[in-house]
Amino acid sequence: MDFFMLLTYLLSFFHDYQTIPSHFSFDLNSTIFNVFEYGAIGNGYADDTKAFIDAWKDACNFIGSKSTIEIPQGRTFLLQPIEFHGPCKSKKIVFSISGNLTAPYAPYQWKCNEDYCHQWIEFAHINGLYIDGSGTIDGQGPKWWSLNCKKYKQACQRRPRGMVISHSSNVHISNIVVKDSPNFQMSLEDSKWIFVKQLTITADGDSPNTDGIHIQRSRNVFVHNSNIHTGDDCISIGDGSKYVNISGISCGPGHGISIGSLGQNGSKETVENVIVRDCIFRKTDNGVRIKTWQGGRGLVQNILFERIKLHAVTLPIIIDQFYCPHSQCSNHTEAVEIKNIMYKHIHGTAVRKPFVKLLCSKSVPCREIYMNDINILDHDEGKGKKYHKRSSHPPSECINVRGESYGTIKPKLACLDSERH
Repeated sequence: MDFFMLLTYLLSFFHDYQTIPSHFSFDLNSTIFNVFEYGAIGNGYADDTKAFIDAWKDACNFIGSKSTIEIPQGRTFLLQPIEFHGPCKSKKIVFSISGNLTAPYAPYQWKCNEDYCHQWIEFAHINGLYIDGSGTIDGQGPKWWSLNCKKYKQACQRRPRGMVISHSSNVHISNIVVKDSPNFQMSLEDSKWIFVKQLTITADGDSPNTDGIHIQRSRNVFVHNSNIHTGDDCISIGDGSKYVNISGISCGPGHGISIGSLGQNGSKETVENVIVRDCIFRKTDNGVRIKTWQGGRGLVQNILFERIKLHAVTLPIIIDQFYCPHSQCSNHTEAVEIKNIMYKHIHGTAVRKPFVKLLCSKSVPCREIYMNDINILDHDEGKGKKYHKRSSHPPSECINVRGESYGTIKPKLACLDSERH
C-alpha cells in the first residue's frame, strides 16, 4: 500500500469514527445513553417523557456489563409519570442525574392512567440499579398540598408518591436531592439489598404525608448519612420490613423515625431486626417512635435505637399501641405484639412533657423493653430561661410495659425501675 492509499484509508477511518453515535463506547461492555440523543429538550417546559422512555429501553436492552443513562447538568427535564421497568439485559444500569427532573407544575397537568397517579417515577424489576448525581428531583408538591380537600377530596387522597423502587435488588442511591413530592418523597417497596446514602430530602414542615423515605415489605435495607427535612416521618418503616439499618440521619423538621403505623383495620403486620443509630433530631414532633393500631395483629421485635441526639424535640421516645390519628377510634383487645426493644445512649432536650411515653395494651403488653443511659432534659430549663413555666404533666408515662433499665435514666420510668428487678 503506497502513501496516498494509506492516507486515504486513514481519513476514511476517522470520518467513520466521527459518525459513530456519541453513546457508543469502544469498551463493548459499557455504553452511555444521553437523553439529548433521544430528543430531550431540557428547558423545563417541553415534555421529555418519551425521550427518557426511549433511552431507558436501549439502556435496559443493552447486552453488556454496564449501561449509563446520562442526564446532563445545567438543564431541567419535565417528566410526566414514568416507569422504568426491567428485567434488563445489562448487568448494571447507572441512572446518572446531573441535571434536574421536574414533575408537572399543577395537579391538573399530570397525565395519569384512569386519572389516578400512584407515583411519579418508578423503577421496578431491576437487579443492579445505580442512581447517582448532583441533580434535583422536584415533585412539585405545593399545588397538591394546597388543594381544598373538602372540595377536592378524591384528589387529596390520590397524591402521588415521588420516586418508587419496587421489586428490585442490589439498588444503590446516592448524592441526589429529592424535594417536594406530593406524597412520600421516596418509597422502597418489595425489594432487597438497597443501599441509600448522602441524600438530601426536603419538603415543607407542614406538608401532608410527605415521609422522606418509606420502607415497605423490604429486607436488607441500609440508609446512611442523609439530611431529611419534611412534613411527616423522616423515615417510616412499614409492614414486612426486616434487617433495616439506619445511621447518620439528620432529621428535622418532621415526625422523627417511625416504625409503623401497623395493624390498621385488624391487619396482621410485622417489622423486625431494625437498627437506628447515630441520628440527630432537631425540632421534630417525635424522635424514635413505634406506633400500632388497636385491633391489629402481628409483631414488632428486635429493635435497637442507639446513640441518638435530641434538640428541642416534642416527644423523644414513644411506643403507642393505641395509635389512631382521627377522632373516630374504637377499643379493641387485640394488638400488635411489641417485644425486645432496646434504647441506648439517648441524650438531649425536649420541649414538652412527657418526654417518654410507653403506652401498651393490657391484653398484649409490651415485653422485654430495655433502656440504658437515657438523659432527656427540659429544653427551656436547659437554656436557663428565667420565667420558664413548669408543666403539670409528668416527665414520663408508662403503662403495661415489662422490661429493665440500666445506668442513668432521666426521666425515671417506674415500670422499668432497675431496683424492682
